[in-house]
Amino acid sequence: MAVDGFTIRVDGDEIGGWDAGDGPAALILHGGPGLSDYTEGLAAELAGLFRTIRYQQRGLPPTRVSGSATVEDHVADAVAVLDGLGIERAWVVGHSWGGHLAMHLAVAAPERLLGAIVIDPLGAVPDGGEAELGTNLTSRLTPETAVRVDEMDARLLEGQGTEADGAEMMRLVWPYYYARPESAPPMPPMRMNNDVYAETFASIRQHFERGTLVRGLPQSDLRLLFIHGRNSPIPWQRSQESADLARNAQLEVIDNCGHFPWLEQPGSIS
Repeated sequence: MAVDGFTIRVDGDEIGGWDAGDGPAALILHGGPGLSDYTEGLAAELAGLFRTIRYQQRGLPPTRVSGSATVEDHVADAVAVLDGLGIERAWVVGHSWGGHLAMHLAVAAPERLLGAIVIDPLGAVPDGGEAELGTNLTSRLTPETAVRVDEMDARLLEGQGTEADGAEMMRLVWPYYYARPESAPPMPPMRMNNDVYAETFASIRQHFERGTLVRGLPQSDLRLLFIHGRNSPIPWQRSQESADLARNAQLEVIDNCGHFPWLEQPGSIS
């Protein structure tokens, strides 16, 4: 499958991404926030069904976007990609934080979407499973390592961590995103923009306090498909709560699967 790179220019900034295949457009949103894109395999699984459009979210190359990193900024970036590629409406496929962002798009810009596939997301109902995620990722670490991970995450959320902190934290918890940690694949090369991580999470929490998704999703007529691994560190019940808010949503729970369904159960997304 041929993959074409693209650059969208918006008010002097640049958003870089990758465009492949034919069919209805599907905008793929990676997780994080502040992480490098890792969704090439997800796009490959959707090949033949969609024209897949991936982009690197703000904070890391090939995207060069200045300014803040609120939920509203991320929504604007996603819409800018659609505008830049001349796409009036698209499916949105979001994973983890990207799934949470997909729900915000469904509320903020429903006229630009055909529907949403929301994969193992941070949920819509506060706190979306964030605390459970942290506990589940560290519960099988040694006590000393768990404390170290918690300390690094706290520094990152306060905007005081380093890129090395982010990489080390991800390396330590990576196996525990999977149903069978002992058979987890190697972590792909991954970078983190700590400022984006901290600022976006602060914005997420502000939206939880405002009830943005709890109030907004019941007003949406868009079709929403939630897909969640039964063994994910984010409990599948957080997706059930989110789906229950919407008028036209359903949830599929995948057995023997953690946070990355397309890696653990190939074919489960398509």
